[in-house]
Amino acid sequence: MDKDWLNEEEMQLWYSWKSNYKKIMDRVVKDLSEKTGLSEEGDFGVLVRLVDLGNGVLRQQELVDSMEWTKSRLSHHLTRMEQRGLVLRKPLDTGNGVQVIITPAGKSAVDASRPVYAKAVRKYFLDHLTGQDIESITKLAERTDKMSSD
Repeated sequence: MDKDWLNEEEMQLWYSWKSNYKKIMDRVVKDLSEKTGLSEEGDFGVLVRLVDLGNGVLRQQELVDSMEWTKSRLSHHLTRMEQRGLVLRKPLDTGNGVQVIITPAGKSAVDASRPVYAKAVRKYFLDHLTGQDIESITKLAERTDKMSSD
């Protein structure tokens, strides 16, 4: 087998994987956006991380790292979120960085959006899986995650 090219079966598998992932994510994002006004990757991702990883407060660099975004992308997104009253940014007293703080409006928004998000993920993905599917996908995710961190 030539390792420089994907054969037809490999190509079909790869395109199918990408296409289905995109369709599922698009449906989840659409439901979340239409029902809550939050974007999945940006708004929801930031707010959930603030609550789950930082009890409402994280350094901006911690958000960059956890979201795997560039500093610039996150900074621009946080500016839009600040304008909507979802977060505040405050320079650290040490002068080394910025804290991102969830506002009461941001906390209310993330609390209201979690059930919508969970319902969409179940509807478009989890409800279609068997126990064996879940086990296989989990093993694949662990293996590829380990491989990508080596």
